[in-house]
Amino acid sequence: MSGSTNSKDAVLLLAHGSPDTPDDVPEFLRNVTGGRELPPAVVEEVKRRYEFIGRSPLTAITLKQAQAVAELLAIPVYVGMRNWRPYISEVAARMAADGVTRAVVICLAPQNSQTSVGLYRKALEESRPLFEFEFVESWHDHPLLVRAFSEKLRSGWERACAEAGCRVPVIFTAHSVPERTIRDGDPYQEQAKETGMLVAMDVGSLTMDDWAFAFQSQGASGGAWLGPTVEETILDLKAKGHLGVFVQPIGFLCDHVEVLYDIDVAFAAFASNQGMRLWRAESLNDSPTLVSAIADVARSRLAPAAAATQAPQIVQIRTT
Repeated sequence: MSGSTNSKDAVLLLAHGSPDTPDDVPEFLRNVTGGRELPPAVVEEVKRRYEFIGRSPLTAITLKQAQAVAELLAIPVYVGMRNWRPYISEVAARMAADGVTRAVVICLAPQNSQTSVGLYRKALEESRPLFEFEFVESWHDHPLLVRAFSEKLRSGWERACAEAGCRVPVIFTAHSVPERTIRDGDPYQEQAKETGMLVAMDVGSLTMDDWAFAFQSQGASGGAWLGPTVEETILDLKAKGHLGVFVQPIGFLCDHVEVLYDIDVAFAAFASNQGMRLWRAESLNDSPTLVSAIADVARSRLAPAAAATQAPQIVQIRTT
């Protein structure tokens, strides 16, 4: 993005979105699938999970993240969701009405996958925004993102080890994707595992024997999904003599149903049924370190010199 004395800069944060109420789940799922109807049993199960946790805090937390980033950068920061309100297209129109002429677009899914980041980008392009933007493809290895995760891991893991009276193995997790996605060249699997490795290294006291990686929340259709699953990994660790596990989801930046239900309820119950205990790292949510990471990613793209040095990771799209 070239500088201009008349330009108005902004940041646009993109995320998955979550339904406002359990009754909104059917419409929400149609957005997720692009209009394809899911079996009624699947819809009811997803609805039940949202009812169990009450409401996903994803939107509220994302708005808090945006406000904190805006305070650091002193420019407007907008939030757009692919699958629920505020929709990306609506936010792009509001940005244009507000006079935004160029924006840095950051997905709150730091590892790049065509099933997440790719779909967010497509939704933005289809909205035909009336401003220039630079789309950040991934930021999975940003030092401040790694530090934000390691801060939560270190404090939670040390507490778990103290309660267990021994070293508790760590399971890093990220949302699974269809295996065909990876076969098509998607970098997601490699980037997710790299994030986990960097976090383990940043903690310092973790050895290679202290942690494993698993993919969670596999879909119910579309062929084989990326593994190993969390359940398989728990069983493997049980076979090695461990009586507990510590889970840190490094593919998610805040609490939502995949964390509050899949981990805190389903995986905890599975571990308990195996005679094991499960601990989880606190989610990043509005962590000051995470906020600093997002702001730093945006700042580097807003500065023309920095943007030029990072051109291979940036896609510039002009839609004026």
